[in-house]
Amino acid sequence: MSGRLAAFAGSTPNIGTSLTAFGTAYRIAALTGRKVGYLCLNLKSAKTHLYLGVDKPDVTLDGVRPELRAGTLTGEKLRQYAFRSPKLGGLHVLFGNMAREQAEYYEPDDMRQLLSAAREAFDLTIADVSAYWDNAATVCAMREADDRFLVTTDSLSHFQEDIHRWTGQVGSQFGMLPEQFQLVLLHGKHGIKGGFRMKEIRKETGCAEFTELRLLESMHLQLDSGRLDEWLAAEERNAAAFDAVANPLINRLNWSQRLQKTDRPWLRRLMVHRRRDG
Repeated sequence: MSGRLAAFAGSTPNIGTSLTAFGTAYRIAALTGRKVGYLCLNLKSAKTHLYLGVDKPDVTLDGVRPELRAGTLTGEKLRQYAFRSPKLGGLHVLFGNMAREQAEYYEPDDMRQLLSAAREAFDLTIADVSAYWDNAATVCAMREADDRFLVTTDSLSHFQEDIHRWTGQVGSQFGMLPEQFQLVLLHGKHGIKGGFRMKEIRKETGCAEFTELRLLESMHLQLDSGRLDEWLAAEERNAAAFDAVANPLINRLNWSQRLQKTDRPWLRRLMVHRRRDG
């Protein structure tokens, strides 16, 4: 059975898209026990290994490129290449392209081969792609995804022009309409009281509403220190910060049944509450 693919793109760079995608992947793997894969597909700015304190990864995207080109990468091989650690639980991570100067050499067939292997390897794959669409990774992942998430903030400069230019213009050339993208609205320094509201952003962009998420400064600090996995695993409330994205996706996948068998009553109550709200 083929696994599901969810792609996360940012409306503009450096707003917290990778943190949102990784935190969601970790949380879903932790809550469900499913095999979840995280693909770093930022071809020119791969930093996931640094967020996890891995200075020199054993395997990266450019390391498997020969197999992608030859069409020999399988789901089993991808699972073997993926980075795992006790702190990550059931999450498998493929670190991104380290040869930045070769980013434009990745072909659509390479990306389709990778995504096909990921569907074979994992129950759910989270693909973290670039905010810019001038590369095969972003275009192919967003085109083939079952769920297309567009991460933005409540600042006008982060959603107005860039979404129209990339999601609207480039996306439409590949058969993707704005309403097929689901907005994840990040609230930062302004909080929910400042900036534009989801309703206004939805109207401006033409995208669909998915959820709103507040990223605390403590989350960003973990990226700089290379301890994101430790922070997520340290306390339940840290990983639970991503429930606004993770839980609706779990319900959409019909994976919440597994949670009913857990010995943690608060999880059962939480999921029942989420289903009622949905």
